[in-house]
Amino acid sequence: MPRPAPLHPALARTAPFLSARTAPFLSALAATALLLTACGAERAGTGNTGATTAEPSSRTQVDDPGKDGVRITSLTLPSASPSPTRSTSVSAESLPGDSGISATYEVTNKGTETLTYSVVFTFMSADGGAMANQTASVRDVGPGKTVRGTVRAGELPPSTPRVTQAKVLEVHKVPSSEAPAASGTCPASGIRVSADQGDAAMGLRVVGLHLDNCGKRDYGVDGHPLLELLDDDLKHVDGVKILDGGGEITPGSVDDKQPGPVTLRPGESATASLVWHNTTEFGTPVNVPYVRVRAKGGADPVIVTPNLDLGTTGKLGVTAWQKDED
Repeated sequence: MPRPAPLHPALARTAPFLSARTAPFLSALAATALLLTACGAERAGTGNTGATTAEPSSRTQVDDPGKDGVRITSLTLPSASPSPTRSTSVSAESLPGDSGISATYEVTNKGTETLTYSVVFTFMSADGGAMANQTASVRDVGPGKTVRGTVRAGELPPSTPRVTQAKVLEVHKVPSSEAPAASGTCPASGIRVSADQGDAAMGLRVVGLHLDNCGKRDYGVDGHPLLELLDDDLKHVDGVKILDGGGEITPGSVDDKQPGPVTLRPGESATASLVWHNTTEFGTPVNVPYVRVRAKGGADPVIVTPNLDLGTTGKLGVTAWQKDED
């Protein structure tokens, strides 16, 4: 014989005083009490004002031929433009403060050595205007391998036209053995070399080279970084004169101190600058996407991507290493 169902706790206290004839009635009453309790809990959950409202989103497959082995495979867009009065609402796949717009991509290495990619994606409106550019770093893609990832458009102003498309804008790829170290990591050498985004004004270009001692020993440099200019195929570029200092490019425009010995203790940094004009006159303009940098003779090479648009000047200035005072 099956065991009778236990009474609801609210009724259990009266059980010693109940006759057998009242048991069926009380079992039904107990079930009713449990149902009411459950309904009350569900109503409390749906009435939680702290919940974030999600905008519906849709994912569209993209037939993108891509660029240099990188292509977009799908695009995720909110089904409606975000309302300015609902700044806390995000799509189901977005992050707080995010527009909810993202692109899924894949990177295929068709070469013969392991490569690290830096890819610029652009998110555009229906008329082709760029609404946001985002850069993704894809490290250590082996020969013949494909790596997939997602890049987000990020937060967009409420007045931004609706994003409807995305494409691969720019691809840089270098051998992983010469790629700048990933953010927050330190190479085995204990020295990290990188380049910043630079500054441009009235045709003058300045890009900073940064040397960080992330190791455990002092590191010394003396004079200027050693540079080799490289084309899209990472081949040596001829016909450009590399000058010590920026004075011949533009006197007084950069902190062009005299070279001298610099000792970096662990945690200290130094900076040098690449300086050039993009003046174009007679002749063929020269563009140098890559620069192989050695902090000093015998140091491990690192390839950075300053995109030198040298015009027809044929000159590039490089200042000496100077310790960062801060």
